[in-house]
Amino acid sequence: MNSASFAADPIISPDLLRRLDVPGPRYTSYPTADRFVEAFGAAEYEQALRSRVSGAARNAGASPLSIYVHIPFCESVCYYCACNKVITKHHERAAPYLAALEAEVALHRNALGARQNVTQLHLGGGTPTFLSDDELSRLMRMLRGAFTIAPQAEVSIEVDPRTADPKRLRHLAELGFNRLSLGVQDFDPQVQTAVHRVQSLQSVQSLLEASRGLGFRSTNVDLIYGLPQQSTSSFERTVAQVCELRPDRIALYAYAHLPQRFKPQRRIDVALLPSATQKISMLAQAIAGFTAAGYVYIGMDHFALPDDPLAVARRQGRLHRNFQGYSTQPDCDLIGLGVSAIGRVGATYSQNAKTLEDYHDALAQNQFPVVRGLALTRDDLLRRAVIMALMCQGRVEFESIELAHLVNFRKIFAAELEALKPLQTNGLIEIAADGIEVTPLGWYFVRSLAMVFDRHLQADRARDHFSRVV
Repeated sequence: MNSASFAADPIISPDLLRRLDVPGPRYTSYPTADRFVEAFGAAEYEQALRSRVSGAARNAGASPLSIYVHIPFCESVCYYCACNKVITKHHERAAPYLAALEAEVALHRNALGARQNVTQLHLGGGTPTFLSDDELSRLMRMLRGAFTIAPQAEVSIEVDPRTADPKRLRHLAELGFNRLSLGVQDFDPQVQTAVHRVQSLQSVQSLLEASRGLGFRSTNVDLIYGLPQQSTSSFERTVAQVCELRPDRIALYAYAHLPQRFKPQRRIDVALLPSATQKISMLAQAIAGFTAAGYVYIGMDHFALPDDPLAVARRQGRLHRNFQGYSTQPDCDLIGLGVSAIGRVGATYSQNAKTLEDYHDALAQNQFPVVRGLALTRDDLLRRAVIMALMCQGRVEFESIELAHLVNFRKIFAAELEALKPLQTNGLIEIAADGIEVTPLGWYFVRSLAMVFDRHLQADRARDHFSRVV
C-alpha cells in the first residue's frame, strides 16, 4: 500500500466513526497482556529459558535476543502517562535498583549461558536518563558482561529532553547507544501546561543537532494527539515544527484517557479533551503533513524517512511488531529486565512484578521476578500470525498462513470472514480469493480489523480497559 494515497480529509461518516471508535488493543502482542495469568510464574519462565537452550542445541545455535530494560524513575509526573513509573527526586533510589537488575541479569546468564548474542537493546521507562552518567555506565558494563551485543545491534534509549543536553548525548554515544527516542508529545505551550510537561522547541532542536554530529544512526520523536487543549490547528503547527526538525522516525500515538486505571490522568480536565472527530482530523493532518515532508507512513503509529531501516523493512515486507511497537527485528526472543518488564521466550509471554517491593523481594530470594504470563496455544499462534500480518503488512496471504499452520483459512476463519463483510462494504478492506488487504481508509481503523480475529476479545467483549481505536 502506498502511503501517499492517504488523504488529508478521509471520508469517514459519523455513523462509521461511532461504530468503530470503540476500546481495543494496540496489538503489540497477541494474546494481549491482559490475558496473562498468575499460573505462569517464575518456574514456568525458567523452563521457557531452558527450552530455548535445549532448542538451540538441537538446531546448532540460538537465535539472537532482544533485550528491554525498564527504568521506572521520573522526577515529575506527566498527567497523560500510562507507564509503570515511580515519581521521585531522590536519585539515590537508583543504586539499589541497579543492584537488583544485576541480580536479574545474573539469573538469565545462569539459565541461558554466557555471551548470548543480542541484536536489539532498548532502555525505556519511566525516564532512563534519570540515571547519572556513572549509573548508565554501570548498567551497560553489566549488560555487556553477561551478553554479547552485536556490532550492528540497535542500541536505543528513551530521552526526556528536560534531563539531557549534548554532553549527556556524547556519553550515551560513548556507551554504544546509536538510536535515540525523544519524548516531545506536543510543542504548544497550552498543551504542555495542561499535561504538566513543559519543554522548549529549542531544547529538542539542540539535542537532534547534537545527535547528528555524534553519529547516532537514528532519532525518533514521540508525539501524542488527543491531549487536553489540543486543536487541529495547534497540532498542525506541531507537525510542521517536527517536520522542520527532521528526525529519522516519528511515533504518533493517540491519547488514551483511562483515569480509572491511571491515577495521574485524573488531573486532566475532560472538558478540555478534543472530540473523536477532531482526533480523526488531527491524525489525517499529521499523516498528510509527514508524508508531504517525505516520510513513509509505516502504519498505525509510526513514520520514517525513506532510507531508515523501518521504511526499508516496510517496503520489503519484513516489518514486525513487538512490545515496543513496530520493529525491523524478526520474531526473536525478548528478555524483559526490570520492574513490570514484559518478555517473550519461545511460545510464552511473561511479565515481572509491577511494584519495586515485589521486584526486589523476588530477587532477594534468588528467583526470577516473573509474576504472570502465558503459554500460547496453537490457536493463539495462528491468530497472532493473522493479526500481525494485518498490523504490519496490511495484507493477509491465505496460502502463507495455510502452509505455516496447516489449516484451511476460509474454513477455520469462516465466522471472521463473515464478520469482515460490513467492513468491506464500508471500504476498510478488500477480500479476494487469495487474501485480505487493508485499504487506505482501513489503516485508520486497522485495530478494529485485527479485533475481528481476536478470539479472547470476541469471547468476553470486556474492552473498557483498552484505549479507543481513534
